[in-house]
Amino acid sequence: MNEARLYPKLLAGVGAGALIMAYIAQFGFGLEPCVLCLYQRIPYALVAILGFIAMKRPQNLNDILVASAVVFAASTALAAYHFGVEQHWWVSATGCTGDVSKTFTTQDLLQSMQRKQPKACDAVDWTLFGLSMAGWNVLFSIFCVHAIIIARMRLRED
Repeated sequence: MNEARLYPKLLAGVGAGALIMAYIAQFGFGLEPCVLCLYQRIPYALVAILGFIAMKRPQNLNDILVASAVVFAASTALAAYHFGVEQHWWVSATGCTGDVSKTFTTQDLLQSMQRKQPKACDAVDWTLFGLSMAGWNVLFSIFCVHAIIIARMRLRED
């Protein structure tokens, strides 16, 4: 298969595949995502969309590869930030850590007991070889940036 036709399909497949895996983890295995987990899905949706666009507009493949590399670089930064929150290296700016140092009134406490609380971003539900999903996302996003750079160099050689 021609590389120029393969790369858009890989982009779409990686983006869609990562989203499918996230939804399987959430709905199939009951792993509740926090706010930062949900934010980490956005780059994969963007890459899938870019891949589908490249399938329809192969003449824009170089620009789409550059945009995809930038998206994956942003994904790396976001996942690294989330991993740091999980490791308690810093506190999340989104306010989704498990810190309950705020002052509550009795009324606030009763209201909070009646609604489901969002998952804390520093709570890790699943690990593989000591890395959480955010940690694996850091590694995978770095891999994708490098793979796109290599793909772009290979296209230039042709």
